[in-house]
Amino acid sequence: MAAISVQMYKASRPRLDPKMFFETFLRVLITLSAAMSVVLSSISVCDGQWLVDPAERTFNLWKTCRMAAEPQCDAEMAGLNQGMVLVRTAVCLAVVVAIFGLELLMVSQLCEDGNSRGKWNLGSLLLLISFFLSSSGTLTYIALLRDFVTFSSLSLAFWCQFLGVFLFFLNGISGLYVNHLTL
Repeated sequence: MAAISVQMYKASRPRLDPKMFFETFLRVLITLSAAMSVVLSSISVCDGQWLVDPAERTFNLWKTCRMAAEPQCDAEMAGLNQGMVLVRTAVCLAVVVAIFGLELLMVSQLCEDGNSRGKWNLGSLLLLISFFLSSSGTLTYIALLRDFVTFSSLSLAFWCQFLGVFLFFLNGISGLYVNHLTL
């Protein structure tokens, strides 16, 4: 009799729809990838050493040349400090916006209610806003230091930021697309 009750239990249990499994799997992958992009971008911003200059000038994201503080910097280098304020603001704000976007993605997965699709959309939009902020900050950094930037002078922290920017874009677009597909 026990075998019959086990078979009855298996038959009465609801089956998971393959479409539902695929959607959940994609949403989990997008959420994990967004978390990885937030970690990469956070590490890169906190480190700040994006450029390795052979002349040993300071081109850190947080510490740029100041004429009075460092004798190897000239007046042109001291002017970089004003441009770095824009870079620091853009990339830091991008990380904060991405953290809020990631939070909305996770909450929409954990709390399945009527607003979960809206939370997912808003989280994906926040990741796209984070992409625009971080890419503008990164491109401004390269534009400010265009005379010193070569392919080999960019550090691992810069490439972490570059990968984080790419993943922000990829996760934001794919999150919106997945939400649109599963209406």
